Amino acid sequence: MSDYVIRSGDRAAFLAGLRELVDFLTANPTAVVPRHASVIVLVDASDSVACLDGVRSVASPLGVLAEDIGRGYFDARRDFGPISYGVVGVPPEERQ
Repeated sequence: MSDYVIRSGDRAAFLAGLRELVDFLTANPTAVVPRHASVIVLVDASDSVACLDGVRSVASPLGVLAEDIGRGYFDARRDFGPISYGVVGVPPEERQ
């Protein structure tokens, strides 16, 4: 068992929601879209080593490296055009 928890949701529902959004925006060309958008997966861990391991486990299939962004946070992101898909490791004292 790992020392981290990935705050993940229902994959099928998430993908269906993305498709619904694309269909909606396609059908409604006057709907405003953001200049940039981000989707973030959160990792909770008991310590910084586990936090980094959790971030790396999400970053690996994205083909990106995890970075230490300071204050106990770790981050990895991949851009798909103006949309960023990433993972953030949350330090234990910041978890809710």
